[in-house]
Amino acid sequence: MKKLVLETTSPFQGLAELVAYDEGLFAKEGIQVEWADRDEAGIKTSDTSIKDVKATDMFGSHGTLLEQGKADMYNACEWGNYCRAGGTSVGSRQIGRRAIIAYGAIVVRPDSPVYTPQQLAGRTVGVPFYAGTHALALQLLEGFLPRDLINVCSAPNGSRNRFNLMMKGEIEATTLTEPYITLAEKKGCRIICSGFFHGSEVASERVDAETYAAFNRAVKEAVRRINADKKAYLRYFIDYHKKRDPEIGTLKVEDLREGRIVVVDPAPIPSDELQRTYDWVKSWGMLEQTESPLQLVNIEVQKRAHAPMQ
Repeated sequence: MKKLVLETTSPFQGLAELVAYDEGLFAKEGIQVEWADRDEAGIKTSDTSIKDVKATDMFGSHGTLLEQGKADMYNACEWGNYCRAGGTSVGSRQIGRRAIIAYGAIVVRPDSPVYTPQQLAGRTVGVPFYAGTHALALQLLEGFLPRDLINVCSAPNGSRNRFNLMMKGEIEATTLTEPYITLAEKKGCRIICSGFFHGSEVASERVDAETYAAFNRAVKEAVRRINADKKAYLRYFIDYHKKRDPEIGTLKVEDLREGRIVVVDPAPIPSDELQRTYDWVKSWGMLEQTESPLQLVNIEVQKRAHAPMQ
Protein backbone atom coordinates (compact mmCIF):
# COMPACT_ATOMS: atom_id res chain seq x y z
CA MET A 1 0.00 0.00 0.00
CA LYS A 2 1.34 3.42 -0.98
CA LYS A 3 1.83 5.79 1.97
CA LEU A 4 0.89 9.44 1.52
CA VAL A 5 1.49 11.98 4.27
CA LEU A 6 -0.88 14.95 4.14
CA GLU A 7 -0.75 18.13 6.15
CA THR A 8 -3.83 18.37 8.36
CA THR A 9 -6.79 20.23 6.89
CA SER A 10 -9.95 21.87 8.23
CA PRO A 11 -13.37 20.95 6.82
CA PHE A 12 -13.83 24.32 5.09
CA GLN A 13 -10.88 23.50 2.85
CA GLY A 14 -10.69 19.71 2.96
CA LEU A 15 -14.08 18.18 3.68
CA ALA A 16 -13.90 15.64 0.86
CA GLU A 17 -10.43 14.48 1.93
CA LEU A 18 -11.59 14.07 5.54
CA VAL A 19 -14.62 12.05 4.43
CA ALA A 20 -12.48 9.91 2.12
CA TYR A 21 -10.15 9.16 5.04
CA ASP A 22 -12.89 8.44 7.58
CA GLU A 23 -14.88 6.21 5.24
CA GLY A 24 -11.92 4.12 4.06
CA LEU A 25 -11.93 5.40 0.49
CA PHE A 26 -8.19 6.06 0.36
CA ALA A 27 -7.45 2.58 1.68
CA LYS A 28 -9.77 1.12 -0.95
CA GLU A 29 -7.58 2.77 -3.60
CA GLY A 30 -4.43 1.33 -2.07
CA ILE A 31 -3.31 4.51 -0.30
CA GLN A 32 -2.33 4.63 3.36
CA VAL A 33 -2.96 8.24 4.35
CA GLU A 34 -1.22 9.65 7.40
CA TRP A 35 -1.74 13.17 8.76
CA ALA A 36 1.11 15.51 9.68
CA ASP A 37 -0.23 17.95 12.24
CA ARG A 38 0.49 21.57 11.35
CA ASP A 39 -0.38 24.42 13.68
CA GLU A 40 -3.48 25.74 11.95
CA ALA A 41 -3.93 28.47 14.54
CA GLY A 42 -0.35 29.74 14.29
CA ILE A 43 0.32 33.17 15.80
CA LYS A 44 -2.66 34.50 17.71
CA THR A 45 -1.92 38.22 17.63
CA SER A 46 -2.53 40.87 14.99
CA ASP A 47 -0.04 43.46 13.77
CA THR A 48 -1.94 46.29 12.13
CA SER A 49 1.35 47.93 11.17
CA ILE A 50 2.14 45.12 8.70
CA LYS A 51 0.40 46.02 5.45
CA ASP A 52 2.81 44.39 3.03
CA VAL A 53 2.33 40.67 2.46
CA LYS A 54 6.04 40.35 1.63
CA ALA A 55 6.88 41.19 5.24
CA THR A 56 5.35 37.88 6.35
CA ASP A 57 6.22 34.21 5.86
CA MET A 58 4.32 32.48 3.05
CA PHE A 59 5.06 29.17 4.80
CA GLY A 60 3.80 30.36 8.18
CA SER A 61 1.02 27.79 8.03
CA HIS A 62 0.37 25.82 4.84
CA GLY A 63 3.34 24.06 3.33
CA THR A 64 5.55 24.27 6.39
CA LEU A 65 5.79 20.53 6.89
CA LEU A 66 6.19 19.74 3.21
CA GLU A 67 9.12 22.17 3.03
CA GLN A 68 10.66 20.34 5.99
CA GLY A 69 10.24 16.95 4.33
CA LYS A 70 7.60 15.88 6.85
CA ALA A 71 4.65 15.78 4.43
CA ASP A 72 4.09 14.80 0.81
CA MET A 73 1.13 17.00 -0.01
CA TYR A 74 -1.12 19.78 1.26
CA ASN A 75 -4.07 21.76 0.01
CA ALA A 76 -4.64 25.49 0.44
CA CYS A 77 -6.12 28.40 -1.47
CA GLU A 78 -4.99 28.62 -5.06
CA TRP A 79 -3.68 32.22 -4.76
CA GLY A 80 -1.42 31.39 -1.83
CA ASN A 81 -0.27 28.20 -3.48
CA TYR A 82 0.94 30.16 -6.52
CA CYS A 83 3.22 32.04 -4.14
CA ARG A 84 4.33 28.95 -2.23
CA ALA A 85 5.09 27.08 -5.45
CA GLY A 86 7.06 30.12 -6.55
CA GLY A 87 8.98 30.30 -3.28
CA THR A 88 9.52 26.60 -2.52
CA SER A 89 12.98 25.34 -1.66
CA VAL A 90 12.11 21.69 -2.31
CA GLY A 91 10.56 21.81 -5.78
CA SER A 92 6.91 21.45 -4.75
CA ARG A 93 4.31 22.24 -7.40
CA GLN A 94 0.55 22.46 -7.76
CA ILE A 95 -0.91 19.32 -9.34
CA GLY A 96 -4.62 20.15 -9.58
CA ARG A 97 -7.58 21.77 -7.90
CA ARG A 98 -8.98 20.42 -4.66
CA ALA A 99 -12.57 19.27 -4.40
CA ILE A 100 -14.10 21.88 -2.11
CA ILE A 101 -14.95 25.35 -3.35
CA ALA A 102 -14.33 27.22 -0.11
CA TYR A 103 -16.54 30.00 1.18
CA GLY A 104 -15.28 33.09 3.01
CA ALA A 105 -16.72 36.39 4.19
CA ILE A 106 -15.66 39.81 5.44
CA VAL A 107 -17.45 40.39 8.75
CA VAL A 108 -17.87 43.31 11.17
CA ARG A 109 -19.01 43.58 14.80
CA PRO A 110 -22.66 44.28 15.63
CA ASP A 111 -21.79 47.86 16.70
CA SER A 112 -19.73 48.64 13.58
CA PRO A 113 -20.75 51.68 11.53
CA VAL A 114 -19.89 49.68 8.38
CA TYR A 115 -22.79 48.28 6.36
CA THR A 116 -21.39 48.18 2.82
CA PRO A 117 -18.01 47.32 1.26
CA GLN A 118 -17.53 50.98 0.26
CA GLN A 119 -17.56 51.91 3.95
CA LEU A 120 -14.47 49.79 4.55
CA ALA A 121 -12.39 52.44 2.77
CA GLY A 122 -9.27 52.99 4.87
CA ARG A 123 -10.52 50.78 7.71
CA THR A 124 -8.37 47.92 8.99
CA VAL A 125 -9.42 44.56 7.62
CA GLY A 126 -7.44 41.81 9.31
CA VAL A 127 -6.47 38.97 6.95
CA PRO A 128 -4.17 35.94 7.17
CA PHE A 129 -1.55 36.84 4.58
CA TYR A 130 -1.01 34.21 1.88
CA ALA A 131 -4.20 32.37 2.93
CA GLY A 132 -7.39 32.13 0.93
CA THR A 133 -9.37 34.83 2.64
CA HIS A 134 -6.49 37.29 2.22
CA ALA A 135 -6.79 37.09 -1.56
CA LEU A 136 -10.57 36.82 -1.38
CA ALA A 137 -10.72 40.06 0.60
CA LEU A 138 -8.60 41.85 -2.01
CA GLN A 139 -10.72 40.58 -4.88
CA LEU A 140 -13.99 41.45 -3.14
CA LEU A 141 -12.90 44.91 -2.02
CA GLU A 142 -11.30 45.99 -5.28
CA GLY A 143 -14.74 45.66 -6.84
CA PHE A 144 -15.89 48.52 -4.60
CA LEU A 145 -12.76 50.51 -3.71
CA PRO A 146 -9.61 51.81 -5.41
CA ARG A 147 -6.62 49.79 -4.31
CA ASP A 148 -5.09 52.65 -2.31
CA LEU A 149 -8.14 52.64 -0.01
CA ILE A 150 -8.01 48.91 0.68
CA ASN A 151 -6.41 48.66 4.12
CA VAL A 152 -5.67 45.01 4.87
CA CYS A 153 -3.29 44.19 7.69
CA SER A 154 -1.65 41.06 9.06
CA ALA A 155 -3.95 38.96 11.22
CA PRO A 156 -3.42 35.41 12.45
CA ASN A 157 -4.37 32.16 10.79
CA GLY A 158 -7.44 30.49 12.22
CA SER A 159 -10.84 32.17 12.08
CA ARG A 160 -11.22 31.91 15.86
CA ASN A 161 -8.20 34.12 16.47
CA ARG A 162 -9.28 36.77 13.97
CA PHE A 163 -12.84 36.73 15.30
CA ASN A 164 -11.56 37.34 18.84
CA LEU A 165 -9.41 40.27 17.74
CA MET A 166 -12.28 41.82 15.81
CA MET A 167 -14.68 41.48 18.74
CA LYS A 168 -12.10 43.17 21.02
CA GLY A 169 -11.83 46.05 18.54
CA GLU A 170 -8.19 45.48 17.60
CA ILE A 171 -9.25 45.27 13.95
CA GLU A 172 -12.37 46.78 12.42
CA ALA A 173 -13.28 43.88 10.16
CA THR A 174 -11.91 40.47 9.36
CA THR A 175 -12.31 37.44 7.14
CA LEU A 176 -13.89 34.24 8.41
CA THR A 177 -14.69 30.77 7.12
CA GLU A 178 -17.20 28.22 8.35
CA PRO A 179 -18.25 27.43 11.05
CA TYR A 180 -17.09 30.84 12.34
CA ILE A 181 -19.24 32.77 9.87
CA THR A 182 -22.28 31.04 11.37
CA LEU A 183 -21.03 31.72 14.91
CA ALA A 184 -20.45 35.38 14.09
CA GLU A 185 -23.96 35.71 12.69
CA LYS A 186 -25.42 34.17 15.82
CA LYS A 187 -23.61 36.84 17.83
CA GLY A 188 -25.13 39.60 15.71
CA CYS A 189 -22.17 40.30 13.44
CA ARG A 190 -22.81 41.40 9.87
CA ILE A 191 -21.48 39.90 6.65
CA ILE A 192 -20.36 42.79 4.46
CA CYS A 193 -19.42 40.73 1.41
CA SER A 194 -18.61 37.10 0.72
CA GLY A 195 -17.61 34.72 -2.02
CA PHE A 196 -16.36 31.30 -3.02
CA PHE A 197 -12.76 30.51 -3.95
CA HIS A 198 -10.73 27.67 -5.41
CA GLY A 199 -7.93 25.79 -3.76
CA SER A 200 -5.31 23.47 -5.16
CA GLU A 201 -3.21 20.50 -4.12
CA VAL A 202 0.54 21.02 -3.81
CA ALA A 203 2.82 18.00 -3.83
CA SER A 204 6.47 17.19 -3.45
CA GLU A 205 8.38 15.36 -6.15
CA ARG A 206 7.66 12.12 -4.25
CA VAL A 207 4.01 12.14 -5.43
CA ASP A 208 3.67 10.50 -8.84
CA ALA A 209 0.74 10.69 -11.23
CA GLU A 210 -0.53 7.20 -10.43
CA THR A 211 -0.68 7.93 -6.69
CA TYR A 212 -2.42 11.24 -7.25
CA ALA A 213 -4.91 9.61 -9.63
CA ALA A 214 -5.78 7.06 -6.93
CA PHE A 215 -6.09 9.89 -4.41
CA ASN A 216 -8.48 11.68 -6.77
CA ARG A 217 -10.62 8.58 -7.26
CA ALA A 218 -11.14 8.36 -3.50
CA VAL A 219 -11.92 12.08 -3.26
CA LYS A 220 -14.32 11.86 -6.18
CA GLU A 221 -16.30 9.15 -4.40
CA ALA A 222 -16.35 11.29 -1.25
CA VAL A 223 -17.72 14.18 -3.32
CA ARG A 224 -20.47 11.93 -4.63
CA ARG A 225 -21.43 10.87 -1.10
CA ILE A 226 -21.41 14.42 0.26
CA ASN A 227 -23.57 15.74 -2.56
CA ALA A 228 -26.00 12.85 -2.15
CA ASP A 229 -26.70 13.83 1.47
CA LYS A 230 -24.98 17.10 2.28
CA LYS A 231 -26.76 17.61 5.58
CA ALA A 232 -25.29 14.37 6.92
CA TYR A 233 -21.77 15.82 6.54
CA LEU A 234 -22.34 19.27 8.00
CA ARG A 235 -21.44 17.81 11.42
CA TYR A 236 -17.79 17.86 10.33
CA PHE A 237 -17.78 21.64 10.66
CA ILE A 238 -18.79 21.37 14.31
CA ASP A 239 -17.02 18.17 15.35
CA TYR A 240 -13.63 19.24 13.98
CA HIS A 241 -13.48 22.40 16.10
CA LYS A 242 -15.53 21.79 19.23
CA LYS A 243 -12.84 20.02 21.27
CA ARG A 244 -10.51 23.00 20.97
CA ASP A 245 -13.29 25.57 20.86
CA PRO A 246 -16.29 24.66 23.06
CA GLU A 247 -18.28 27.61 21.73
CA ILE A 248 -18.47 25.88 18.35
CA GLY A 249 -20.04 22.97 20.22
CA THR A 250 -23.03 25.19 20.95
CA LEU A 251 -23.85 25.29 17.22
CA LYS A 252 -26.32 22.83 15.74
CA VAL A 253 -26.15 21.31 12.29
CA GLU A 254 -29.35 23.20 11.51
CA ASP A 255 -27.48 26.49 12.07
CA LEU A 256 -25.17 25.82 9.13
CA ARG A 257 -26.22 26.68 5.58
CA GLU A 258 -25.89 23.86 3.09
CA GLY A 259 -25.52 26.35 0.24
CA ARG A 260 -22.16 27.48 1.63
CA ILE A 261 -20.73 23.96 1.29
CA VAL A 262 -19.83 23.21 -2.33
CA VAL A 263 -17.80 20.19 -3.42
CA VAL A 264 -16.97 19.17 -6.99
CA ASP A 265 -14.76 16.56 -8.58
CA PRO A 266 -11.05 17.42 -8.41
CA ALA A 267 -9.82 18.76 -11.73
CA PRO A 268 -6.83 20.32 -13.50
CA ILE A 269 -6.30 24.08 -13.26
CA PRO A 270 -7.55 25.42 -16.62
CA SER A 271 -4.78 27.14 -18.58
CA ASP A 272 -6.70 30.40 -19.05
CA GLU A 273 -7.50 30.64 -15.35
CA LEU A 274 -3.90 29.76 -14.51
CA GLN A 275 -2.71 32.73 -16.55
CA ARG A 276 -5.30 35.17 -15.17
CA THR A 277 -4.62 34.16 -11.57
CA TYR A 278 -0.87 34.46 -12.10
CA ASP A 279 -1.31 37.94 -13.59
CA TRP A 280 -3.56 39.06 -10.73
CA VAL A 281 -1.27 37.75 -7.96
CA LYS A 282 1.69 39.41 -9.68
CA SER A 283 -0.23 42.71 -9.87
CA TRP A 284 -0.26 42.80 -6.06
CA GLY A 285 3.55 42.64 -5.90
CA MET A 286 3.96 38.91 -5.42
CA LEU A 287 5.65 36.31 -7.66
CA GLU A 288 8.38 38.80 -8.55
CA GLN A 289 10.86 36.03 -9.35
CA THR A 290 8.43 33.88 -11.34
CA GLU A 291 8.50 34.47 -15.09
CA SER A 292 5.71 32.11 -16.14
CA PRO A 293 2.68 30.47 -14.50
CA LEU A 294 3.87 27.18 -15.95
CA GLN A 295 6.65 27.23 -13.35
CA LEU A 296 4.00 26.84 -10.62
CA VAL A 297 2.32 23.62 -11.79
CA ASN A 298 3.64 20.14 -12.49
CA ILE A 299 1.81 19.97 -15.81
CA GLU A 300 2.79 16.37 -16.56
CA VAL A 301 1.58 14.96 -13.23
CA GLN A 302 -1.58 17.05 -13.40
CA LYS A 303 -2.36 15.89 -16.93
CA ARG A 304 -1.68 12.20 -16.30
CA ALA A 305 -3.42 12.08 -12.91
CA HIS A 306 -6.63 13.69 -14.13
CA ALA A 307 -6.84 12.07 -17.57
CA PRO A 308 -8.65 8.88 -16.38
CA MET A 309 -11.28 11.03 -14.65
CA GLN A 310 -12.22 13.10 -17.68
